[in-house]
Amino acid sequence: MKHIFIINIIIVLLSGCATPTSLYTWSNYSTLAHNYLKNSDETSTTKLFDGYDEVINNQRGTRSAVPPGIYADYAFLLLEQGEIERAREMLSKEMTLYPESKVFIEHILKMIEE
Repeated sequence: MKHIFIINIIIVLLSGCATPTSLYTWSNYSTLAHNYLKNSDETSTTKLFDGYDEVINNQRGTRSAVPPGIYADYAFLLLEQGEIERAREMLSKEMTLYPESKVFIEHILKMIEE
């Protein structure tokens, strides 16, 4: 009986040592976004575009999905660059992947139309 108790304690302790995996892979998005907001120059814009591509194309999180808001944020940057069609495409992807954002995204799409 004592051995079973000790084995159960060891199992519980070792199971707590498992490395948690995150739902999404953000890469270095937060640093790039911060640099873009801080500098707003061509270099930081280019690096942020590359960062978006990395986050979108290299998902290794448990959901294997693009994090919420990435497509919408990418669309906003595309709108600032005048790439309206690509921005619409990104907003549509955000709406498809996260249907709870539909009302907000549709409002943005209407604003683009005007």
